[in-house]
Amino acid sequence: MVPRSTVILGTGSYTPERILTNEELSRMVDTSDEWIVTRSGIRERRIAAPEEETSDMAVHAAKRALEDSGLKAADIDLLVVATFTPDMRIPAVACVIQQKLGIPTAAACFDLNAACSGFIYALDVAASMVATGRYRKALVVAVEKLSSVVDWKDRSTCVLFGDAAGAAVVGTSSEAGRGLLGTRLGAVGNTELLFIPGGGSTSPASPESVANGDHFIKMKGKEVFKVAVRIMGDAAREILEQHGLTADQIALVIPHQANLRIIEALSQQLRLPADRVFVNVQHYGNTSGASVPLALDEARKAGRIRSGDLTLLVAFGAGLTYGSALIRW
Repeated sequence: MVPRSTVILGTGSYTPERILTNEELSRMVDTSDEWIVTRSGIRERRIAAPEEETSDMAVHAAKRALEDSGLKAADIDLLVVATFTPDMRIPAVACVIQQKLGIPTAAACFDLNAACSGFIYALDVAASMVATGRYRKALVVAVEKLSSVVDWKDRSTCVLFGDAAGAAVVGTSSEAGRGLLGTRLGAVGNTELLFIPGGGSTSPASPESVANGDHFIKMKGKEVFKVAVRIMGDAAREILEQHGLTADQIALVIPHQANLRIIEALSQQLRLPADRVFVNVQHYGNTSGASVPLALDEARKAGRIRSGDLTLLVAFGAGLTYGSALIRW
C-alpha cells in the first residue's frame, strides 16, 4: 500500500459586512484610534449582524473551502468545529452546520473548545482521524461571534475582538513529503488570565450573573501578553526542532492574530523578517480560533503560499492552550 499524507485540500473564510473602526469605538467607550493602534495594531474589526448566527458565518466559510477543494458537502464524513461561542449550549454547532450545509447524516460532527488555539487543535484532531482511514474527507471550521461575549463598556477588551470564520477541507494524498507534517499541542493550565466566568456549572446563568457582567470576556492583558510571547515562541521552536528545521527554512509563519506587538515579538524571537510573517490583525482584530484559518486563506489567495513551501501555524488561547502546525504545500 502506498503511504498517504494528510493534506489541506482547500480553504475558505468569511467576515461579516459591518466594519467597526477605532473612530466609531471612541464614540462608544473612552478610547482613541491612537490608543488602540499603539497597544494592539488594530484599526478596525468586523461585527456580525444581530441576527447573524455563529453557524451562519461558519457555513459561508465552509462553502468557500469546499469550492476551493473541488468537493461537495456530500463528500464530507467528518466535521470538527472549534468555537466557544456556539449558537446555543446544545446541540453542538457542528450539528447545526451539518444541517445547513447538507452534510450526510452518516458523518461524525462535534465541537471542541481550545479558544484561540482552536483551529490548530481541530486540524490535528481531524487529520489524525483521517489518517486512520476511518474517515475520508474532513471539514474543519473555526468560528467565533465574539461580539456576543464582549462588554462594550470595557475598553480593555472591547477594542480587541471581532467576528469571523475560517475553514479547511482535509483529505489524503499519495504524494510523499507534503501536507501536514506535524503538530505540537499543549496547555499551561491557567484559568485566571483569560476567561468567561458565567454560564457554566460553576456560575449558572442568573439575574445576578447577568447584572455582574459574568458572561463577558475577562482578561488580564499585561499578563496574557507576557505568557503569549513565550509560549508561542516555544511552540514554534519545538516543532521546528522536532523536524530538524530552522526558522529560515519556513516560507511563511501564520500566527494567531491577537496583537501586533505579540506578532512582532514572535518574529524577533524567530529572527524572521516581517515579510515572512503574515499579519492581518489591523483589519479584523482578534477573531480567536478563526484568526489562523482566516489568515491562511488570505495568504493563499494573495499568492503568499506556493507549492513546496513550508508554512508554520502557531497560536495561543485561553486555558492557556497553545499549538503549532507545520505544513508543506
